[in-house]
Amino acid sequence: MPVPAPPADLDDSPAARRREQRGWYLYDWANSAFYTTIISVFLGPYLIPVAKTAACAKDFAGVATATCVDTFDRLAADNPGLGYVDVLGADIRPAAYFGLITTVAVFLQIVFLPIVGALADHTGRKREMLGVFAYLGALAAMSLFFVEGDRYLLGGVLFILANVAYGASVVVYDSFLPQISTPEERDRVSSRGWAIGYLGGGLLLALNLVLFLQHESLGLTQGMAVRICMMSAGLWWATFTIFPLLRLRNRPVPAHESTALRSVGGSFRQLGRTLSELRRYPLTLLFLVAYLVYNDGVQTVIGNSAAFASEALKLDQTVQITAILMVQFVAFFGALLLGWLARGIGTKRTVLASLVVWTAIVAMAMFVAEGQALQFYLMAFAIAIVLGGTQALSRSLFSQVIPKGREAEYFSLLQISDKGSAFIGSLTITITLQLTNSYRIAILSMVVFFVLGFVLLAMTNLPKAIRAAGNEVPGRI
Repeated sequence: MPVPAPPADLDDSPAARRREQRGWYLYDWANSAFYTTIISVFLGPYLIPVAKTAACAKDFAGVATATCVDTFDRLAADNPGLGYVDVLGADIRPAAYFGLITTVAVFLQIVFLPIVGALADHTGRKREMLGVFAYLGALAAMSLFFVEGDRYLLGGVLFILANVAYGASVVVYDSFLPQISTPEERDRVSSRGWAIGYLGGGLLLALNLVLFLQHESLGLTQGMAVRICMMSAGLWWATFTIFPLLRLRNRPVPAHESTALRSVGGSFRQLGRTLSELRRYPLTLLFLVAYLVYNDGVQTVIGNSAAFASEALKLDQTVQITAILMVQFVAFFGALLLGWLARGIGTKRTVLASLVVWTAIVAMAMFVAEGQALQFYLMAFAIAIVLGGTQALSRSLFSQVIPKGREAEYFSLLQISDKGSAFIGSLTITITLQLTNSYRIAILSMVVFFVLGFVLLAMTNLPKAIRAAGNEVPGRI
């Protein structure tokens, strides 16, 4: 039987679009809790000691576990060849474990997300697919509550599952943007979605900060407080996903085979055609490569910010959490500010200016003194100003240079390097840490991504790319 589709006269009036846009914004509110609470703040600093506990049990059995974890770096330095955890037969430093699982998660996204995008466009069941991936990720996030002791492998598996599901849901979510907004509305809608996401992630993080700081008065250990915080992110994600699922609407797709197996097969064939047809849109491909490069840097810096603060600057977790919390609320205004700036000087010029700021921030990381919380806060404030705008405006630009009816397929290529830490950047961090054991040098290596991304974006003729994709060129781009 044919796949059911909405009627051809689907209401696309301004009022109907605004209703969908409000629902669309709330998915960013929902999923940002996972990114903010788990990826940016708690999981890295929590999972590294869990991995150290496992390494202590394996290599330093004669040392009390608590003492071993506290002095792990000295013990590992004094005993070359020891102080590693086993991951599928490979010896991995505990400090590099979080980077490793992030790299694996994004590698799986590279393989899996284009298939998700093709399937979404092929079946037209975007709303249903958004719900499935959102709730799969939320369940995995809630299950991080059970990661304790030496269960570093469980933590890694759950994080990989949650991160891949998160990426898949955002592919489908982003693909709604060209369907619920006109070209002239695109920058505004994308920027508002990103800004509201920062508010949602920031609000939950504020609540979690209270729990974390007051854990002793509540009769909780620090580890238990962290586990509750991570579980709350999954619960928040699951709860607020209800609202976009009620507001967003599927669009009609051409008639095709409807069985699951045939749909997946059709999706694979469509993906092959999409990748082949990219040659017809060389400027879209150039923009995509530019975005993948500089967003690798953005996501890797954000994904490793908490670990950088704890390992390189020796700042306690309270400083890390309050800095990330500040970023959420400042980034709300930053996303709106860059959206306003884009209306004045153009979207492309605004993104290029933001990449100059990113380059300066990464270079500054080498000079932030150990234990200096104020310097770290200033660095975080600078990041917050450009963070949301860089990504929101890039998403808006990309939506202009892709052909209609193929949104999810093309956004799946974009999402490979979006929001979750990116593959090449994470791999660069992991290799640098493995070779130097220095988070300062690892973060500094991201300069290459911002400089190269700037050059590639500057070379992209966006009006020509928009016309080549068959779209209307906005008044200012």
